[in-house]
Amino acid sequence: MRERRLDTAPETRLDTARIRAARRVIDPVFLDTPLYRCEALEPDLGCAVSIKLETANPVRSFKARGTEVVTSRLAGSGSPAVVCASAGNLGQALAWSGRGRGLDVAVVASRFAPAAKLDRIRALDARLELVDGDFDLARERAAAIARHDGIRLVEDSLDIETCEGAATIGLELAESAPSFDAVLIALGGGALATGVGHVVKSLAPGVEVICVQPLGAPAMTRSWRRRRVVTTDSTDTIADGVAGRRPIPAVLDDLLLVADDAVLVQEASIMAGMRMLLHHAGLVAEPSAALGIAAILEDRDRFAGRHVATIVCGGNVDMDAYHRWVGAAPPLR
Repeated sequence: MRERRLDTAPETRLDTARIRAARRVIDPVFLDTPLYRCEALEPDLGCAVSIKLETANPVRSFKARGTEVVTSRLAGSGSPAVVCASAGNLGQALAWSGRGRGLDVAVVASRFAPAAKLDRIRALDARLELVDGDFDLARERAAAIARHDGIRLVEDSLDIETCEGAATIGLELAESAPSFDAVLIALGGGALATGVGHVVKSLAPGVEVICVQPLGAPAMTRSWRRRRVVTTDSTDTIADGVAGRRPIPAVLDDLLLVADDAVLVQEASIMAGMRMLLHHAGLVAEPSAALGIAAILEDRDRFAGRHVATIVCGGNVDMDAYHRWVGAAPPLR
């Protein structure tokens, strides 16, 4: 594990007015997603649980909220092409948004990414390049392509559009006027956590913002706890969507301003959360989307009697792997 100190920025990069403006350029198919209390989950979790469902859209994840903002600005500038690194969901989202705006989209991903995600990127007419490594190696390759071809590199979480697009979820949570005590947010690169966290803390400051990451991919959580960038040499988790090793300093600065806590959960709890979402809520959730439920399962006393919202942020899974995960144990009763 390697550490590097950073100077915490006094102000966040995010802006609530820009987040409200982002809603106007995002395709409505990605907005105003379902938010509902899921009473079937509550007996086993010991708390009231509301689900914010981000899987019922053309790319089955929240990522298109950000790529819609990115591509709307690129199209307006006359830029013809764009490239990104992706664990799978961002690539799908950028391909969808770029295709609709006439952009040429290239995506770099690990060849070990879920096949279903890679197939969807191809189906959306993006050029897909695979690397023999993890997401951070893909990120290096995407940056090299952008330099060589002179095209825009979209960096998830670093590019503020991705954070402010994701932050529109926070607007919908805050504007629903529920009595949430806490919001549980999957933590990977940080776009979702910083975006939603910024809005929640701006509009509903009494709500606790809790970020959740797998124990096998802890870099951002360790960085948040130590208030400096902590990198890791590897990751070991089924939650590929949040499996980064190298936090971005500017994103950590934003996270430090909005997160009340960051917790790590075990793989068994992630799989149990996926099973609960399937059996009690009828939802197919990818591992990253079950992190909030996993956090409740590991610390029921903390959430007992409270009203918790969790964002089910993606539903793109390899079905063979999914059946292995959800079939690993009987559903909780």
